[in-house]
Amino acid sequence: MTMTFKLGPELEQKLRQRSAALRKPASALLREALASYLANGTPEQMSAYALGADLFERHRGPSDLAEQRKALVTDAWARKHRGRRG
Repeated sequence: MTMTFKLGPELEQKLRQRSAALRKPASALLREALASYLANGTPEQMSAYALGADLFERHRGPSDLAEQRKALVTDAWARKHRGRRG
């Protein structure tokens, strides 16, 4: 199926830049974007977890960081100032 639609100047420029950077035709990028959008549903239909899934667990730390914050800060301070004379 062939379709025709209008893009605003800013969107057209971004599409052309991405197309050049990836060395892919703009039509291929549009097909991929539309397929992804239709497969995932609209943002209004997606859960908060689905919208942020690519960000979760990106930065890991101790699981009890909030409970142990004072002890961790005290230990870090002691390590930093170890060997200094008071």
